[in-house]
Amino acid sequence: MATLEELTVVATQEIEDAKPMYKQVNNERLEFTDADYDQAIVDLANSKFDQQENGYKTARQEAYASIQDQLDMQYWDGVNGTTTWADHIAQVKADNPKPE
Repeated sequence: MATLEELTVVATQEIEDAKPMYKQVNNERLEFTDADYDQAIVDLANSKFDQQENGYKTARQEAYASIQDQLDMQYWDGVNGTTTWADHIAQVKADNPKPE
C-alpha cells in the first residue's frame, strides 16, 4: 500500500499532465493559480489515499444484496437448513478484502 507521500507524487504528476486547468469565477474562465494547483494536488492525493484505505467499503456496499433480499435469504436458510446468506456475505468479503 502506498503512503500519502507516494500518492502525492502520483497526484503531482497527474496534475502536471492535466495542465492547463481552469476554474469558473463570476462567469469568467480563469486558469488555476499556483495555489489552486497546489490545492488540487493535495485534494487528489487525499482522495487517492482515502480510496486506497476505504474503497473496499463502497465496493462491499455495492456488492451486497439488498436488505430485503438478505432477509429473504435468512428466512429460507432457516426453513431449508441452508447457508445461502452466510455464503453471500463471505463471498462479498472475499471479493472485496479489507486492506492490511
